[in-house]
Amino acid sequence: MKKRSLWISAAAALAVAMVVAGCGSTSYFDGRQLPPSKLVNRVLVAIQNTSALTQGSLEIMDAYYDIRSGYNGQPPSFSLAGFGGHLPITIQNMPEEQIGAIYSSGDGTLTLANYQTERTTGTVTNPDGLSSSIYITRNQEFVFAASQAAHVLTVVNQAGGGAIGLSLPGVYRVSVNPGGTVALAFVQNSNFVYYPAALTEPQTLSYSGGPSTWPLGAVDCEPQNAPLWCLFQALDPSSTPGNPIPLTFDRPVKAVFSADGGTAYILSCGPECGGTTSAITPLPVAPMLFLPGRASGLLPSQTAMAPCSASNTSSSCTLAISGGASNALVDSSTMYVVGQSPQTINGQTLFGGNLTVLNLASSASGWATITNTAAISDGQPGATSRMIEADDNTLWIGMTGCTVGVRYATNPASGYGCLTMYNTATNQVVMLEPYIGNATGIAAVTGLHKIYAAEGGQVYIYSTKDGSSLDNQYVTVTGTAYDVAYMDAVTDSDNTVY
Repeated sequence: MKKRSLWISAAAALAVAMVVAGCGSTSYFDGRQLPPSKLVNRVLVAIQNTSALTQGSLEIMDAYYDIRSGYNGQPPSFSLAGFGGHLPITIQNMPEEQIGAIYSSGDGTLTLANYQTERTTGTVTNPDGLSSSIYITRNQEFVFAASQAAHVLTVVNQAGGGAIGLSLPGVYRVSVNPGGTVALAFVQNSNFVYYPAALTEPQTLSYSGGPSTWPLGAVDCEPQNAPLWCLFQALDPSSTPGNPIPLTFDRPVKAVFSADGGTAYILSCGPECGGTTSAITPLPVAPMLFLPGRASGLLPSQTAMAPCSASNTSSSCTLAISGGASNALVDSSTMYVVGQSPQTINGQTLFGGNLTVLNLASSASGWATITNTAAISDGQPGATSRMIEADDNTLWIGMTGCTVGVRYATNPASGYGCLTMYNTATNQVVMLEPYIGNATGIAAVTGLHKIYAAEGGQVYIYSTKDGSSLDNQYVTVTGTAYDVAYMDAVTDSDNTVY
C-alpha cells in the first residue's frame, strides 16, 4: 500500500508540473526555472566510493516525496551531470545564486555546479595541493584555500588573475564573509589571525624589493619580485615599525559574521584545541577587506580586546564561553555557539558538547549577553561540526567523533548520538538522536518540516516537528553519503559549510 500511495502522489505531482508547463510557465518560485529533472524540492547528496570504478558522485533526491527515482521508477535516479571529483566531502550551498561548490578530498578539486541546468560548470584546482579548508565567494570571483601540508594560503582569482600562494606555516582553516570581501586564515596551535589583501599598482612597485620593503604586519607578499597580494597578521594599532604587536587570541579556529557584514566574530577554541579559554572576540571587518583600495579604519587594541566585564564594555572585548567555541551561527541579533568543554571522568579528561546562546544586543558588560546554555552531542575536540536552522524553530547540530566524549564514557548503552535537535523558541534540547555514526552533513528542507542528514555514511530524514525519524528506504545510497544540501532553499543561509 505504501508503494502504491507513493506512486499516486508522485503521479499527481507530475500532472501539476505538466499543467504549469502547459500554461506557458516553467518557473516555480523566485523567478527560478524548472530544472531538467522537473523536481522542485531537491537535496543534493555527495557520495563517496559509489562503485569499484567510481570514487564520487552527486545524486539528487526528490525531497518532497523522499525518493531518489522518477514517479514510476524511471529514471532510477537523478544526478548532477559532469561530476568527476574523487571523494567529495563538502557542498558549499548557494541557492540564491543557483550554484553549489563541491570539494573533493581525493583529488583536491572544487567543482562548480549549476543548479538550474543540473550540470557542473567547471573545476578549480588548488595548485598548492589538497585543501584542509576551502571557500569560493558567492560571486565566484575568488577562491581561498588553506593548504596545510604545503603551508600555504592559496588565493585563486577566477577573473583571470591566476593563483597566488602565500606562505603561512601550519595554516589549516579559512573563513570568508558572505559578501566575499574578507578572508581570514587560521594556523593550527596558534594564537594569531591573518588576512590577505590585494595590492594596487603603486604598492606592487613599492613592495617589490623583498621583505625589507614590505609594510608592517606583512608575513608574505607574492610574487616577491612584483607582488600582487600580501598576507598580513592582525596587529594592534599601537604597533610601529620594529615593534609589531600582534592581536592575541586563544587558539582561534574560525570567524562568523554579523548580519550587516560589518563585524567578524573570532572563535577561540581554547581547551579543546590545546589552549586555555574558549571565547569570542568581535573585530571590525573594514581594515581587513581584501580588494585594493577598500580597506579603512583600524583593528582594536589588545587592551580593548581584554575580557568583557562591567568595567570593560568595549565593542571588541573578549567574551568567555565556558562551554567551548569551535563553531557558531548568527541569526540576526542571536548567535548560537557550539563547542566542547573538558570534564574529569574517573581521573580522565574527556570533552562534553555544549551550546551557548548569545544576545548580540549591547549590554552592561560588553557587546553580548549569554542567555542560555545546553548540553548537546559530544564530538572530537576541535573537529568541524555542522549547524543549520530549520522549520518549527529548530536548530540542528551535527558532530563527528561523538563516541570519544563524556556521554559515551558514562552511558555507552545509549544517549551518545552525533545529531542534536534544539528548539530556539523554548531554548531546550528536544532530541539527541541515537548513535548511527558521524553526522557529516545536514540540509534543512524548509517549508516541508524535515531535514536530510548524512550520518554514518547514509542518508537519513528527520521531522522538525518532533525529531522523529522518517522513512528513508527510498533515498538510501550505494557508497558513503558524506554531505547533503537543499538546492531549492530560499536563502544561502541553508548551508552548513561556511
